[in-house]
Amino acid sequence: MARPLRRRPSGSSAARAAVKKNREPSRMRALILLAGAVLLASTVWGKLVYWQVWQHNRLSTLANIQHVDSITLPATRGVIYDDEGRPLALNTTVYDVTLSPQTVLPSQRSEVGSGLATVLGVSADTIQKELASGRVFYYIAHRVPMSQAQQLQRMGLPGVALQGVPQRVYVPGGIDGDTLAANLLGFVDYSGEGDRGVEQDYNSKLAGVNGEATLYRDSEGQPIAATMQNQRKPVNGTSVTLTLDSDLQYEAEQAVEQDVKLNHAQSGSAIIMDTHTGGIVGYASYPSYNANNFYDYSASQTQDGIASNLYEPGSVMKVVTMAGAINAGAMSPNTVIYDPGYTTVQGQEIHDWDDAYMGNITMTKVLEESLNVGAIKAEQLEGKSNFLHYLQAFGFGEPTDAGVGEEANVPLPAASQWSPIQLATASFGQGVDVNMIQMVAAINAIANGGVYVQPHVIDKVGNKPFVPQERRVVSAQTAALINQMMRSVVQHGSGYMARVPGFQLDEAGKTGQSQIPINGQYSLQWYWASYVGFMPASNPQFTMLINVTRPNNGSILANDGYIVAGPTWAKIAEDIVRLWHLTPSSLPPTPN
Repeated sequence: MARPLRRRPSGSSAARAAVKKNREPSRMRALILLAGAVLLASTVWGKLVYWQVWQHNRLSTLANIQHVDSITLPATRGVIYDDEGRPLALNTTVYDVTLSPQTVLPSQRSEVGSGLATVLGVSADTIQKELASGRVFYYIAHRVPMSQAQQLQRMGLPGVALQGVPQRVYVPGGIDGDTLAANLLGFVDYSGEGDRGVEQDYNSKLAGVNGEATLYRDSEGQPIAATMQNQRKPVNGTSVTLTLDSDLQYEAEQAVEQDVKLNHAQSGSAIIMDTHTGGIVGYASYPSYNANNFYDYSASQTQDGIASNLYEPGSVMKVVTMAGAINAGAMSPNTVIYDPGYTTVQGQEIHDWDDAYMGNITMTKVLEESLNVGAIKAEQLEGKSNFLHYLQAFGFGEPTDAGVGEEANVPLPAASQWSPIQLATASFGQGVDVNMIQMVAAINAIANGGVYVQPHVIDKVGNKPFVPQERRVVSAQTAALINQMMRSVVQHGSGYMARVPGFQLDEAGKTGQSQIPINGQYSLQWYWASYVGFMPASNPQFTMLINVTRPNNGSILANDGYIVAGPTWAKIAEDIVRLWHLTPSSLPPTPN
């Protein structure tokens, strides 16, 4: 029997329609949500792609600027030693003090401000203003000594940091408040560059080569040591040993200071050479300066008066004139000339220093009494060509390259440019510009048996010795004759105030005085006063030149070399005798 069909309730179609109608908004909402999610995801992914891909290089660069830094690894500068290996210029560490105000809590500000003010002497009000500023980084003080840095470390002030900085240190000198041989050594400026003297001339050797490293900094800008990488190690500088005798230098500085003050002079200098090696063992000037505080001085105050200042040497040049004339065979120490007290050259009268009538006198007497007329006669007997040849042979017109910075030099004019009057005045040291190194080296050639040896302050760079150049200037016989004439200056002439007890018969010297040109005219008031000599004359061990500028307020009666410079020469020579244990010869040999 067939099963009867069941009928759905009569309301089922309406219900289905209602369900369908209800589902449509839900599906729409789902689609909208899905679209929103897709849009959001697209936006996020787009931003990620933008920042991670398109902006990667720029953001990486910015991050590196903010957090990655390239720092210099400073090379250690080479030490400068004296001839005994004692340090003259060495290195120490000082500290820059920094503050990060944004890391200091308001409750800590009073402690930080008072602590910094107490240790560093800075204004507490200034510190408080910086602390309230919220800045990331601020320098409180530069280059404070280790003692102050240690105080700050013990206090542990929040936000305060110390950064070590290398600094050059020089030893105390013979002049109160100044450093030893400041004019010779120079100094190192805040950029690490040598300025003046040996520090400048040998900067490339002393400085070394800085290294470099990359590291990260924290949010306060402080370096994170553990992140250091990509190092290029520094190459430390080479140490330099000088020919300078520190003990002698100390004594010479005191002697020059006393000379300048006693004679009311503008300045004074002494340079001392080892006769046989050419090494400069003493190099003293007054006024000098404290190289540790170089920033307190002007450029003119730190200028080296020995190498960088030119002067006209005056009558010490007569030694060179006589040596050239004798070596050329134009005269001898016993050659007799007539000296009425003046002579005429190109219509101009040139006088001896005292205008005294001398009559017939020997060339030895000319040197003893320092007579201008006799020096002119020697130059005229020698002839222009020979005179200029010996000026050049003795080292004038060319820098000595002694190893100090900024050596001044004026080349000699061409032979055609010399007039008879210029040759005449040059014979007694007027109208010729020299520096003191050139002058002492020229006289040292006489002391060294006629052989010019290059003056130098460097004994060795690292372990490499400096080898000075040498050349023969005059014969050994000529040098011996001039040696004897210079002994006679001490025994019988104007060098009597430079006599050293026990060495009166074994000491050679020559006085000098020259007018200072001002605005193209020679002053009748201002002079250079000098004295040069060597000892023992029978076997010279040192040659020394003293030069004093503008002594005794221009008094013409008290500005000659024998009065002003001679006694100081004797004082330093006595120090050398004591320090070097020199003894005189009882019977100095007399040349044939």
